[in-house]
Amino acid sequence: MKDQNFLTENNAKQLWHPMGHPAEMQANPPKIITKSSGSKITDIDGHDVVDAVGGLWCVNLGYSNDLIKNAISEQLQDLPYYSAFAGSSNPPAIEAAYKVQEFFAEDGIERVFFTSGGSDSVETCLRLARQYHRLRGEPNRTKFISLKKGYHGTHFGGASVNGNNRFRINYEPLMPGCFHLPAPYPYRNPFNETDPAKLAQLIAQAFEDEIAFQGAGSIAALIMEPILGAGGVIVPHESFMPLMREICDRHGILLISDEVITGFGRTGDWSGARHWGVKPDMMSTAKGITSGYFPVGAALISGKVAEVFESSGADGAIFHGYTYSAHPVGAAAVTACLEETLRLDTKVNAAARGKQLFEGVKALAQKHGIIGDVRGGHGLMTGIELVSDQSSKEPMDAATMGRIHQAAYEAGAMVRIGGNNILMSPPLIISEQEIDTILSALDAGFSAA
Repeated sequence: MKDQNFLTENNAKQLWHPMGHPAEMQANPPKIITKSSGSKITDIDGHDVVDAVGGLWCVNLGYSNDLIKNAISEQLQDLPYYSAFAGSSNPPAIEAAYKVQEFFAEDGIERVFFTSGGSDSVETCLRLARQYHRLRGEPNRTKFISLKKGYHGTHFGGASVNGNNRFRINYEPLMPGCFHLPAPYPYRNPFNETDPAKLAQLIAQAFEDEIAFQGAGSIAALIMEPILGAGGVIVPHESFMPLMREICDRHGILLISDEVITGFGRTGDWSGARHWGVKPDMMSTAKGITSGYFPVGAALISGKVAEVFESSGADGAIFHGYTYSAHPVGAAAVTACLEETLRLDTKVNAAARGKQLFEGVKALAQKHGIIGDVRGGHGLMTGIELVSDQSSKEPMDAATMGRIHQAAYEAGAMVRIGGNNILMSPPLIISEQEIDTILSALDAGFSAA
């Protein structure tokens, strides 16, 4: 490892950072994180903070889980890589697929297709949805419906169903045949409806209207996050996902639950769909599948969809995959991570600490007038929308958001900025005291606005 002077001098010069402006990164170099332990991270200057971001919604088990680390290390010695394309397999992948299917069996999942991450998993689900309908004799079902404010990764397929224009505009034209419904977002929506239950009904009506307009026979799938993560932790009414499921069933449309963030306990249940009492046709997963220790994702397939592929002729072959699909080291990490997730029963702590964080932020909203909306209360996902004016809901400017972020960091917590939102998704093993530290740091951040 190069010394501190080298790292500081070259920070953001050769390396372009995801989700950032290259010139901005050079003008304001990003924090260099050098160490981690439990739910805390340490920067190059030795400053320790609680990681309220959980890496990037992913370090569910914190940074000190030796079982996963040892599983990765040992597998590197035995078999560091081999392809899982048709004709070869490896023991860790076979075991990991068994464990993942078992974990999500209650959601109706029967098959597992490993990928390299969340964007890959979304892409896989979209492609398999089209193939599923083709195998059933409905090749015209090629279109996708999704939610505005939803996030589904950065491949062309995922970007096309994404519902935030900053991931779209500079990369258009995107994939044709993708259409969007309003988000279940009571604070801002085209209906000016603040009642979450009524808003759910209005979006359901819009979905029915879009189906009638497009023609049900042209739509392959609806893809949605059970709780919208990167879009601002937008929590729908409990009736919303069941309404979407019922409409999909009635019109022969597949429901893809994007569980890249919500899977593996973050909502206080093992999956976001299960949190709302829904069984999807497919699920895209990643992040918590290895607690971020190794890049792995998985597209999960229900029995209904699997049966169509497995009972079809030659056209049922899946000509899709990745060099690192079912990577043996990643698969070893998956098995170890699931064992630890179940042993620690992380969903219980996620529910308790999520409530603590949500209630604490709501208390801060009584003190700081810049807080326009607080969203969360369903596991360890909390969003805070900041405004410069409560009555007009004018979004807070970027410079002020930056000051808040820095002040909170100096006071002991790393939080994430997304537009005029503060987004938090700490490790699911976080302690009550560490949540208090986050709340104290947020208080300091808002006071610096």
